[in-house]
Amino acid sequence: MQRYGMSIPFGGVPLHAQREWVEELVDLGYTDVWSSEADGADGFTPLALASVWAPSLRLGIAIIPAFTRGPATLAQSVAALSQAAPGRFVLGLGSSSNVIVERWNGIPFEEPYKRTRDVVSFLRSALAGEKVTQQYETFRVDGFRLGILPEQPVPIMVAALREGMLRLAGRSGDGAIINWLSAEDVRTVAPVVHGQGEGKEIIARIFVAPTTDREALYTQARFAIAAYLNVPVYAQFHDWLGRGEVLGPMWKCWKEGDRKGALAAIPDSLVDELIVHGSPEECREHIGRYVEAGVTTPALSIMRFGDVDPRQAIRDLAPR
Repeated sequence: MQRYGMSIPFGGVPLHAQREWVEELVDLGYTDVWSSEADGADGFTPLALASVWAPSLRLGIAIIPAFTRGPATLAQSVAALSQAAPGRFVLGLGSSSNVIVERWNGIPFEEPYKRTRDVVSFLRSALAGEKVTQQYETFRVDGFRLGILPEQPVPIMVAALREGMLRLAGRSGDGAIINWLSAEDVRTVAPVVHGQGEGKEIIARIFVAPTTDREALYTQARFAIAAYLNVPVYAQFHDWLGRGEVLGPMWKCWKEGDRKGALAAIPDSLVDELIVHGSPEECREHIGRYVEAGVTTPALSIMRFGDVDPRQAIRDLAPR
């Protein structure tokens, strides 16, 4: 079965008013909804609403940071949503970034690989009903046992950029969640995951703007690219992918405080690689290239660039 997901919640619409949007996703052929957690809604609440509004959809988080909830609290949230939607919930866990963890939440962003690894290990034990008393490398749990348990196993996907996390996703996770990469980049990252085990899922958050207003598209896309690709974990990721020379001028300007110069240094070709845009038909063809490269679940995220109407975009991008 080819899965096809949409990111929720939808920007600019209060959560309580999104029921019809979510219900329509089913009619349009979408199989999944994927939330996230940064500076908007938390990752769980939109999925809890969707679990009732659209009982056939698979519910995933891409992603919950491994740092921002205590291990026991995170296990409780996972168990609760998995009981609310048996067999339909997928947890995406990742290190997140220094911006979200340290600058916004006041938590030291230290040993992100080890923290993610340890939280995955703890969740496996806790969600299986074990009483956990263990000194992990990045935290300690003493005598915790979940009071409610999932009726079915909860898949745990690991958000991964470079090789260490990609291998962890394939070795300890049920697959990987990837984002801010091109369709061709998938051919670099997917084999690292599959090299650790067979049957692993590759979920990609794909940023899509179905618009032919090229001027507005490139202007706004540059802001989005600069906002992410100057964050250290994403800068290191794209350097590893081989974009150091392309992105070097932007990184230099950004570090010097020249924001205007940094935006101007982002070439159109990079926008074309990282943001799916054009007519709906062109967008679907581009999304198809991600699938051909190894993505098992595209999770589309609508970018409100130019004249993009998000509700119409959801309809226009529906699987055909």
